Parts: sequence; structure tokens; C-alpha cells
Amino acid sequence: MRAVAWPAALALVVAATAATGLAAADFGSRHGPKPANIEEIASVLRQDPYDMELLISFGTSKGGSAGHLALALRDKVHGDDLVYSANFYADRASEHEQGFYTADLMVAIPKQEYLFKTTSSLGETASFGLDFGEIYKRSVIGVRVYGVPAGETEAVAAFFRRINDDYRKRVARTEYHDGEIKYDYLHLNCAKTIGSAFKYGAGYRKLEVTSSRFSPRRKLASAANANTPTGMAIKLLDEWNRRGYRMDVVYYRKYDGSRYVDPHEEEKVAFKDLPNRFPSVLSRDFRREQYKDFDNLFAMYLFYNLARYGVGIGNETRQLAIEEVKQPMGYPEAAAAATESARSDSRKFLGGAPFRPRGKVLGGPPTRGLARRNRAATGAGDLAAAGRGRRASRRATRNGRRRGPADSG
Repeated sequence: MRAVAWPAALALVVAATAATGLAAADFGSRHGPKPANIEEIASVLRQDPYDMELLISFGTSKGGSAGHLALALRDKVHGDDLVYSANFYADRASEHEQGFYTADLMVAIPKQEYLFKTTSSLGETASFGLDFGEIYKRSVIGVRVYGVPAGETEAVAAFFRRINDDYRKRVARTEYHDGEIKYDYLHLNCAKTIGSAFKYGAGYRKLEVTSSRFSPRRKLASAANANTPTGMAIKLLDEWNRRGYRMDVVYYRKYDGSRYVDPHEEEKVAFKDLPNRFPSVLSRDFRREQYKDFDNLFAMYLFYNLARYGVGIGNETRQLAIEEVKQPMGYPEAAAAATESARSDSRKFLGGAPFRPRGKVLGGPPTRGLARRNRAATGAGDLAAAGRGRRASRRATRNGRRRGPADSG
């Protein structure tokens, strides 16, 4: 009897394991292996005394890539920052009632999990590449902010909790949104929730957060007035500069080897094959393959000028590494240089003749070249060597899918 039962039991175990996808999970996939040194690299980055980090995710569409916006507050969980992110699936749509995480409109996720991990504390209905494991799907720009009063970050966190309370109670109208509190790509998206937390929670009364009532007849007008991740980020950076807060940038580079396919997407495209586009502001560039408009060029050049670290996963080592270290400009200098370069380059793009752009961008050839030189910079002791490698190499620039959670706005 045992000789018969044992193979049958084994077959059941194998079938159950295969059904969950755990046995065959690749590196960079849901439930797959993750870099073994996440905590080590995170501890190096946390040596800098920033208070919060604005996380701007790249878009994964060929055109109209708005990306995503989230906010990490320091020390809200033990040994890590806590990321607040608008939940694309908390829209009360019938197709999202089963198999999707909808308990909160503003999900709260440890930053290491949000960026690097392959399992979620939210459970099996969380979305890989959106709620956790962001860099396996797209690059992320982190704007770290220093000198923020504790009362301000507490007020922002309290406002996110209020949004969740309003969402669960199905509140129909508030001072921050004219309509039911639920996710909406145009009307209550990631950029609007983050902006509202600062405007109404932290008292940024002059911060512009646009609102437009939904109307089927005014879809184009609604889109034109929508808050976008990059547009809101630029407004917030300007506000933080006026308050005297210091800023720098960490560029979290997309791991380009993930073969994971999101089962929720109609088009079955592996993460590694998705576009990885800087998230566009609302401009003439929104459907262009190459950005030429002043506003997008300014934003790209500004983030590069503020950059301090580049972080990525080695394709061979499968370890996190601090791939680039550079001295960031202060915000006034960075903004002035970005303005000058964007103005010059946007005019030359209009001319149509080939030219070498003045501005540099994150993820362009300079960053990739530095990554090859600094792949081994994995800890605090390697940062000086990474900086020397950076100074040895300075060159020039770079710069589909239907809209989905990857471009959740």
C-alpha cells in the first residue's frame, strides 16, 4: 500500500507546487530569488539623514507614459522607510473585485519590499511590479528630502490614513476631491493623492493640485487637467526648495532580465521587454517616442543634476550594487542648469538637424557606462572607488502597451 500511496502523494505535491508557480520562479519574478544584499545596500543609503523620498516610476508604454508617483517616509517601520502608493485597483470596478488587492486606496509598503523584493506583505493579491518589486519592471527616480520637520511628515502620514478611511466609508465629496473617494486614472490618481497630502495635510496652500469633475462629454478636458507624476514632482521640488529643504536623487535602475509576465495584462509581454520611459509631463511630447518639449527635457536634466547615487542589480552577480556616485548640484544650481540646457536643446530639436544635446539624463549612456565600471561598488567601503570610476568617464546622452497599472498616474 505504501509503495502505491507514496508516488501518488508526491504527484499531488508536485502538482500543487507547479500550480502556485513557486517551483519555476526565476530571478526577478514573483516568488523568485531576490538579491541577497538588499539590507546591506539599504543601510548604506540610509547613512544619509534624509527625511522622506519621492519615488517617481518610469512608464512602460510606447506613448503616453505617465508612470507612477509614491512617497516614502523615513523610519515608519523598523529599519526601513514606509512607502505610500495609490492603489490602481481600488476603483470599485467589478473586474477588480476578485483576485486584486482593494482593501486600501493608499497602500503602505516597506521601501525595500516596494523596490526590490519578490514577495509582498500585502498578500497574494498584491501586484508584482506595482505594489512590490518595482525595479524588475521599470526604473525609479528617488528624490530624497532633508530638513523636513517631523510634524510635517506626521501630517502627511495622517492624511493618507484619512484617505483610506474616506475610501472605506465611500465618502462622496471632500475638500480634496469632488466625487467618491476611489481610484481614478484622471481624477483621483497617484499624483493627486500625493499632492493633496501636502496641500491639505501638511499645509502647502500654494501647491497647485488640479481638479476636474468627471463628465463623459469632457474626457479630453479632464485629461488635459489631470495631475501627472512628473508634473506634481516638479511642483513639490519647487515647494521644498522654497522651504529651504535640501534634496538629492537616487536612480534605481531597472533590472533588464525579468521574464515575468503580468497575468492581469491583456498583452502578455515579459517585464524585460516592456518600454522603460521617463514619465512624461502633459505636453506636446506625450505621444512622442523621443522627448523634445522643454518641460520634459527640464525635468530629465534636473533629476540628473540632483543625482547622487545610481543603484542596480548586476546581471551576472544578481546582487544590488551602488553603481554610480557623483556630487549632486544644489537645487538652485541644478534648476538653472536644467533650464538653460532644456531651452537650448528644445530649440535645436525644432530645427531638425542632428546635434549633441547639452543636457544629461538618468539611464542614458553616461549612467550605463558608469554602471559597467562600478558594478562591484556594493557597500560603504566601495563608494570612494565608485566616485573615482565616475570621474574617469564622461560622455553624452540618450534620452507597448495600452494604459495599465504600470502607467497608473
